[in-house]
Amino acid sequence: MGRTILFIHQNFPAQYLHLAPALQRRGDRVEAIGGPTARGLPDIPLHRYDPMPAAGIPACHEWATDLQTKALRAQAVGAVLERLRADGLRPDLVIGHSGWGELLAVKDVLPGIPVLHQVEYIYKMQGGDTDFDPEFRRDDWQQRCRLRLRRASQLLALQDLDWGVTPTPWQASTVPEEYRSRLSVIHEGIDTDAIRPDGAAGLHLQRANLSFAPGAELITYVARNLEPYRGFHALMRMLPRLQQLRPDAHALIVGGEGVSYGAPPPGGGSWKQRLLQELGDRLDLRRVHFVGQVPHAVLHGLLRVSAAHVYLTYPFVLSWSLLEAMSCGALVVGSSTGPVRDVIRHGENGLLVDFFDPQGLAETLAAVLADPQAGAPLRQAAREEVVRRFDLRRVCLPQLLELVDRLAG
Repeated sequence: MGRTILFIHQNFPAQYLHLAPALQRRGDRVEAIGGPTARGLPDIPLHRYDPMPAAGIPACHEWATDLQTKALRAQAVGAVLERLRADGLRPDLVIGHSGWGELLAVKDVLPGIPVLHQVEYIYKMQGGDTDFDPEFRRDDWQQRCRLRLRRASQLLALQDLDWGVTPTPWQASTVPEEYRSRLSVIHEGIDTDAIRPDGAAGLHLQRANLSFAPGAELITYVARNLEPYRGFHALMRMLPRLQQLRPDAHALIVGGEGVSYGAPPPGGGSWKQRLLQELGDRLDLRRVHFVGQVPHAVLHGLLRVSAAHVYLTYPFVLSWSLLEAMSCGALVVGSSTGPVRDVIRHGENGLLVDFFDPQGLAETLAAVLADPQAGAPLRQAAREEVVRRFDLRRVCLPQLLELVDRLAG
């Protein structure tokens, strides 16, 4: 008889898009707790919680707003767990993301039940995302104290850690050393059978009435939202120089105009608006194409025709888009930051540049566009790297299922 596995994630299925159905297919009973907007999965019961108190959010010190948000989620999830326990649900294992505060009450409502934490990133007082970019760094004691409080829920979760799973070695390195012995490095997995190169791929931009095929001078950039955390400002400030060096080059930029990780620009608006205003007529917008957020299949199509894919990031969580670009056989030009160096080795399976050197980025991209055949070995090596380390069905999913069995057993 199968085990009972309970997932907790405000945006379920999130990282568990493949793991949860795989457990169900093999005969385990799988249920989930998610927030109001979680889209869920077919045939997996989803119990929603609402983090908004009936009386509204109580006032608190502005430094503690992040901690209060997590406490509200913990309380709401705890109430759902209590109801499910009364209905007879006793899971063999709880799996959830510790970054949202949703796991903080699990041990109190379900004592003795092991919990597998998804540990993506632990904020660092120094050497992490918050003090990386001097353009936006606030080096004062009040900002540091706010960061300390923001770490509080993460460190509380580590105190209760039965076991954790983290996607990459660099992300594991952000966890304090005393907890790393209870941590497995396993990525969620890339479906390399579906996400693969296609020499016959093509791309048509209706608004610009332009078509691109492999071999065109097209650079690509992808982020959930266009913001400094993912180097959008560095990309934009590089483009005028690249356009000078390569008069036929086009840039295709995927991403929304909201904020996923950092803060909006001072004074409001979006980072796209701010950078376009800053660059003015130095940028030929006829060769820069903003397409917003696109469906997954469209994303893979544009990565397959990309002559060079730019991936820039602060020292932070590694994006799936980088691994999917590599799986498509794209030539990646990435920032030489810790999470990127986990997967890109300069001159072997991609190229690395200084995050803060737009001139160097432009010259590197121009050289790639000038001699596309020279990049063929890097493309092949990038694809092989993802297949070897991150393949969903042959590498990551078997490791995750084995970990679930060990903890639930």
